[in-house]
Amino acid sequence: MSSRRLCKSRCPAQPRATHGCRLQLGTHPAPSPCSMATEFHNLQEMQHSTSLATKVYIQRDYSKGTVCRFQNKFPSELDNRIERTLLEETLKTLNAYYVEAEKIGGQSYLEGCLACATAYIIFLCMETRYEKVLKKISGYIQEQNEKIYAPRGLLLTDPIERGMRVLEISVFEDRGSVRTSPSSSMSSCSSTR
Repeated sequence: MSSRRLCKSRCPAQPRATHGCRLQLGTHPAPSPCSMATEFHNLQEMQHSTSLATKVYIQRDYSKGTVCRFQNKFPSELDNRIERTLLEETLKTLNAYYVEAEKIGGQSYLEGCLACATAYIIFLCMETRYEKVLKKISGYIQEQNEKIYAPRGLLLTDPIERGMRVLEISVFEDRGSVRTSPSSSMSSCSSTR
Protein backbone atom coordinates (compact mmCIF):
# COMPACT_ATOMS: atom_id res chain seq x y z
CA MET A 1 0.00 0.00 0.00
CA SER A 2 1.47 3.36 -0.94
CA SER A 3 2.10 5.99 1.72
CA ARG A 4 -0.24 8.40 -0.09
CA ARG A 5 -3.16 5.94 0.08
CA LEU A 6 -2.30 5.23 3.71
CA CYS A 7 -2.51 8.92 4.56
CA LYS A 8 -5.89 9.36 2.95
CA SER A 9 -7.37 6.26 4.55
CA ARG A 10 -6.00 7.04 8.02
CA CYS A 11 -7.20 10.60 8.45
CA PRO A 12 -8.39 12.42 5.35
CA ALA A 13 -8.88 15.70 7.21
CA GLN A 14 -5.23 15.95 8.26
CA PRO A 15 -2.45 17.15 5.94
CA ARG A 16 0.13 14.55 4.92
CA ALA A 17 3.01 15.84 7.02
CA THR A 18 1.01 15.86 10.27
CA HIS A 19 1.48 12.17 10.85
CA GLY A 20 4.80 11.70 9.12
CA CYS A 21 3.90 9.93 5.87
CA ARG A 22 6.54 11.97 4.09
CA LEU A 23 9.08 10.36 6.39
CA GLN A 24 8.21 6.71 5.78
CA LEU A 25 11.18 4.71 4.63
CA GLY A 26 9.73 1.30 3.86
CA THR A 27 7.51 -1.31 5.34
CA HIS A 28 7.85 -2.87 8.74
CA PRO A 29 5.70 -5.46 10.46
CA ALA A 30 2.88 -4.25 12.67
CA PRO A 31 3.96 -3.43 16.22
CA SER A 32 3.41 -5.97 18.93
CA PRO A 33 1.09 -4.97 21.80
CA CYS A 34 4.10 -5.07 24.15
CA SER A 35 5.94 -2.33 22.24
CA MET A 36 3.03 0.11 22.31
CA ALA A 37 3.62 1.47 25.80
CA THR A 38 5.08 4.96 25.45
CA GLU A 39 8.19 4.28 23.41
CA PHE A 40 8.10 3.76 19.65
CA HIS A 41 10.99 2.47 17.59
CA ASN A 42 10.30 4.25 14.31
CA LEU A 43 7.95 6.73 12.66
CA GLN A 44 5.86 4.12 10.88
CA GLU A 45 5.25 2.17 14.09
CA MET A 46 4.23 5.38 15.85
CA GLN A 47 1.83 6.23 13.02
CA HIS A 48 0.10 2.84 13.11
CA SER A 49 -0.21 2.47 16.86
CA THR A 50 -1.07 6.01 17.96
CA SER A 51 -3.55 8.78 17.46
CA LEU A 52 -2.91 12.51 17.43
CA ALA A 53 -3.56 13.92 20.89
CA THR A 54 -2.58 17.55 20.46
CA LYS A 55 -0.25 19.93 18.69
CA VAL A 56 2.22 22.27 20.36
CA TYR A 57 3.51 25.37 18.59
CA ILE A 58 6.81 27.15 19.17
CA GLN A 59 6.50 30.69 17.82
CA ARG A 60 9.04 32.71 15.86
CA ASP A 61 11.23 35.04 17.86
CA TYR A 62 11.24 38.55 16.36
CA SER A 63 13.23 40.16 19.21
CA LYS A 64 16.40 40.24 17.07
CA GLY A 65 14.78 41.33 13.82
CA THR A 66 13.15 39.37 11.03
CA VAL A 67 15.83 36.68 10.73
CA CYS A 68 14.08 33.34 11.07
CA ARG A 69 14.62 31.99 14.58
CA PHE A 70 12.37 30.25 17.06
CA GLN A 71 11.78 31.00 20.73
CA ASN A 72 13.74 28.89 23.22
CA LYS A 73 10.74 28.74 25.55
CA PHE A 74 9.98 25.17 26.64
CA PRO A 75 6.25 24.38 26.23
CA SER A 76 4.62 23.07 29.41
CA GLU A 77 2.66 20.48 27.35
CA LEU A 78 5.95 18.64 26.73
CA ASP A 79 7.08 18.48 30.38
CA ASN A 80 6.72 14.72 30.81
CA ARG A 81 7.43 13.83 27.14
CA ILE A 82 10.96 15.07 26.41
CA GLU A 83 13.90 16.45 28.33
CA ARG A 84 14.24 20.20 28.19
CA THR A 85 17.88 20.00 27.03
CA LEU A 86 17.01 17.86 23.98
CA LEU A 87 14.39 20.32 22.74
CA GLU A 88 16.63 23.31 23.44
CA GLU A 89 19.48 21.67 21.51
CA THR A 90 17.17 21.06 18.53
CA LEU A 91 15.96 24.68 18.61
CA LYS A 92 19.52 25.98 18.92
CA THR A 93 20.61 23.93 15.89
CA LEU A 94 17.59 24.99 13.82
CA ASN A 95 18.19 28.64 14.66
CA ALA A 96 21.86 28.29 13.63
CA TYR A 97 20.82 26.73 10.31
CA TYR A 98 18.41 29.60 9.59
CA VAL A 99 21.11 32.17 10.38
CA GLU A 100 23.41 30.31 7.96
CA ALA A 101 20.69 30.29 5.28
CA GLU A 102 20.12 34.05 5.49
CA LYS A 103 23.80 35.00 5.65
CA ILE A 104 24.75 37.28 2.78
CA GLY A 105 28.09 36.62 1.15
CA GLY A 106 29.86 36.37 -2.18
CA GLN A 107 27.85 33.33 -3.26
CA SER A 108 24.57 35.16 -2.63
CA TYR A 109 25.71 38.15 -4.69
CA LEU A 110 26.87 35.91 -7.52
CA GLU A 111 23.53 34.06 -7.52
CA GLY A 112 21.69 37.39 -7.65
CA CYS A 113 23.79 38.67 -10.55
CA LEU A 114 23.36 35.43 -12.49
CA ALA A 115 19.63 35.54 -11.84
CA CYS A 116 19.32 39.07 -13.22
CA ALA A 117 21.53 38.30 -16.21
CA THR A 118 19.49 35.23 -17.17
CA ALA A 119 16.03 36.56 -16.28
CA TYR A 120 15.95 34.05 -13.39
CA ILE A 121 16.16 31.08 -15.79
CA ILE A 122 19.38 30.05 -14.02
CA PHE A 123 17.27 28.84 -11.07
CA LEU A 124 15.79 26.11 -13.28
CA CYS A 125 19.31 24.65 -13.55
CA MET A 126 20.72 25.19 -10.07
CA GLU A 127 19.74 25.39 -6.43
CA THR A 128 20.44 28.51 -4.45
CA ARG A 129 22.50 28.39 -1.29
CA TYR A 130 19.30 29.15 0.64
CA GLU A 131 17.54 26.13 -0.89
CA LYS A 132 20.51 23.91 -0.04
CA VAL A 133 20.38 24.97 3.61
CA LEU A 134 16.59 24.40 3.68
CA LYS A 135 17.23 20.83 2.45
CA LYS A 136 19.81 20.43 5.21
CA ILE A 137 17.20 21.61 7.72
CA SER A 138 14.62 19.12 6.38
CA GLY A 139 17.18 16.31 6.69
CA TYR A 140 18.04 17.40 10.23
CA ILE A 141 14.37 17.46 11.26
CA GLN A 142 13.81 14.01 9.75
CA GLU A 143 16.86 12.67 11.60
CA GLN A 144 15.70 14.22 14.88
CA ASN A 145 12.22 12.74 14.41
CA GLU A 146 13.63 9.27 13.85
CA LYS A 147 16.22 9.34 16.65
CA ILE A 148 14.71 11.53 19.37
CA TYR A 149 11.11 12.59 18.87
CA ALA A 150 9.30 9.52 17.43
CA PRO A 151 10.44 7.22 20.26
CA ARG A 152 8.79 9.68 22.66
CA GLY A 153 5.53 9.90 20.70
CA LEU A 154 6.32 13.31 19.21
CA LEU A 155 6.75 14.52 15.65
CA LEU A 156 8.37 17.77 14.47
CA THR A 157 6.94 19.37 11.33
CA ASP A 158 9.34 21.26 9.10
CA PRO A 159 8.66 25.00 9.60
CA ILE A 160 8.68 25.53 5.82
CA GLU A 161 5.40 23.56 5.73
CA ARG A 162 3.87 26.09 8.14
CA GLY A 163 5.08 29.19 6.31
CA MET A 164 8.11 29.62 8.61
CA ARG A 165 5.76 31.02 11.25
CA VAL A 166 5.92 28.24 13.83
CA LEU A 167 7.65 25.00 14.69
CA GLU A 168 4.84 22.49 15.10
CA ILE A 169 5.24 19.50 17.42
CA SER A 170 2.52 16.84 17.14
CA VAL A 171 1.94 14.87 20.34
CA PHE A 172 0.67 11.32 19.87
CA GLU A 173 -0.75 8.87 22.40
CA ASP A 174 -1.36 5.12 22.36
CA ARG A 175 -4.68 4.14 20.85
CA GLY A 176 -5.29 1.92 23.87
CA SER A 177 -5.05 4.95 26.16
CA VAL A 178 -7.31 7.19 24.08
CA ARG A 179 -10.24 8.21 26.24
CA THR A 180 -13.69 8.80 24.85
CA SER A 181 -15.64 11.74 26.13
CA PRO A 182 -18.88 11.01 28.03
CA SER A 183 -20.96 12.77 25.37
CA SER A 184 -19.54 10.63 22.56
CA SER A 185 -20.14 7.41 24.48
CA MET A 186 -23.71 8.48 25.31
CA SER A 187 -24.46 9.32 21.69
CA SER A 188 -23.17 5.93 20.60
CA CYS A 189 -25.39 4.20 23.17
CA SER A 190 -28.49 6.13 22.12
CA SER A 191 -27.89 5.34 18.46
CA THR A 192 -27.93 1.58 19.12
CA ARG A 193 -31.44 1.65 20.53
